[in-house]
Amino acid sequence: MSQSSIDSEENLDYHIKVILLGNAGVGKTNLINITIGQGFNEAEKTTTASSFSVKKIILNNQEYRINLWDTIGQEQFRQLTKIFFNNSKIVLFVYDITRKASFDSLPSWIKDVNEQIGNDYIKGIVANKSDLYYNEEVKTEEGQELTKKIGGKFLLISAKHDDPKKFEDFLVELIMEYISKKKRVDSRNFSITKRKTLENTDKANCCK
Repeated sequence: MSQSSIDSEENLDYHIKVILLGNAGVGKTNLINITIGQGFNEAEKTTTASSFSVKKIILNNQEYRINLWDTIGQEQFRQLTKIFFNNSKIVLFVYDITRKASFDSLPSWIKDVNEQIGNDYIKGIVANKSDLYYNEEVKTEEGQELTKKIGGKFLLISAKHDDPKKFEDFLVELIMEYISKKKRVDSRNFSITKRKTLENTDKANCCK
């Protein structure tokens, strides 16, 4: 399926595009794998092509199709990766707690997204590989501070050892935030449209 056809699908009310960003090797692919029931793969290779997987969830008796986009993390492919930002509703910035460089790169990833699609999206920061705490190079507080700065939500997790439901619950929390935000925006747009319609009607009546 082409990028253009995927983007057109994202305009549907119940299709939500979620993209995972971060340096190579931080665990983006395995986070997606555990979410869609494929399990953790110790031998997972570095992603060399952006792709998406589908997770269907039901919230308030409504089924939502969540397109989870896995992206290339290598620096030489950054420009290519940017084309997949379009129509993202939720962006997860992932880092490895044992690699300070993966955390230090997050502001650059955030900047790239903001320049491409603006700042009006739901944000999450995921600190992965918490099982390797004895090799920790990034304190949890550092991740939480950056998350607060960008107005997002934070998750500390081990894709390898934690119950997959931990990541899924975090994802659902962000999805519900997006749905709630969208309803508020839609309600405001409806009110503005209705008011303009009434104003136009009044002008029409005054001139009869």
